[in-house]
Amino acid sequence: MRPGTVAAALLAALTAAACSKAEAPAQPPRTVRVLKIDGEAVVQGLTFPGEVRARYESRLGFRLGGKIVERRVDVGDRVRRGQVLARIDAQDAALNAAQAEANRALADAEAKRYRELREKNFVSQAVLDAKETALKTAAAQAGVAKNQAAYTTLVADRDGVVTAVEAESGQVVSAGQTVLRVAEGREKEIVIAVPESDVETLRGAEAFEVGLSSQPGRSWAGRLRELSPSADAATRTFTARIGVPEADASMRLGMSAGVRVKVSQRDTALRLPLSAFVTRNEQPNVWVVDPATTTVKLTKVETAGIVGNELRVKSGLAAGMLVVTAGANLLAEGQKVRLP
Repeated sequence: MRPGTVAAALLAALTAAACSKAEAPAQPPRTVRVLKIDGEAVVQGLTFPGEVRARYESRLGFRLGGKIVERRVDVGDRVRRGQVLARIDAQDAALNAAQAEANRALADAEAKRYRELREKNFVSQAVLDAKETALKTAAAQAGVAKNQAAYTTLVADRDGVVTAVEAESGQVVSAGQTVLRVAEGREKEIVIAVPESDVETLRGAEAFEVGLSSQPGRSWAGRLRELSPSADAATRTFTARIGVPEADASMRLGMSAGVRVKVSQRDTALRLPLSAFVTRNEQPNVWVVDPATTTVKLTKVETAGIVGNELRVKSGLAAGMLVVTAGANLLAEGQKVRLP
């Protein structure tokens, strides 16, 4: 083949490839969801997930060890104060009580006999005092043994509902070991975990609003009853208890709840969902949409801690910006997007 012919063929092939590349269809704009940074985006409250708990919950156990021979309640049962909940084998305790009572009776008989002898001046006052002291000691020991026999029965110390069973019939338990947990259901509260960055905000909150996941649309007024002075060693969060004075029967123990903390207008930190953030070089960024060209630009931001499923932003954004909140991980610099 002649050199001129080869050069012409190569030129034709390069021209065809360039034309085919130029004629490739453009990628359609990707649909994203955006949030406009304005007054509505300023945080006027924080929301924390929590759980409905009883304000008063008792861990009940026997005051002496033994084998459980009977358990009369199960989880969810309502109990009354003084109701028998469980028993342990009382045979040894009964024998000890009988022995102590026998010793007391013997000491009482001896004391009576020595009183008569003292009246006849057959024994000294010191001997009689010793017998009187022995009687008091035996009586005290008999009282302790009687109490120990009564401790073989576990009774409810208040009205409530059984929330947990931690020992079964046939199990040998030690003194003080938890057997049942009983919660008084009249006063309820929501237990939440508060990040250390929001502790002071929680202290200065103007109001608390409680909602249940099972009852959307309903809410109850709450109040901060207790805030732990130290952080949990595992989660590094502070436990807070939000009392709900007007809780009704629809708010059951163990339900999932949410607590909205209404804070002062002075708190101007922005809050965006975690899906809006893209990490580049260990630095959080967000995609900002240019309304004129509908293209995105990666913008660096400074954050101020996580609140639930959202991240607070201290700087990097301004009012009027459109920030991508869904689909951010699929975008590239300068890519065109479609706004819903």
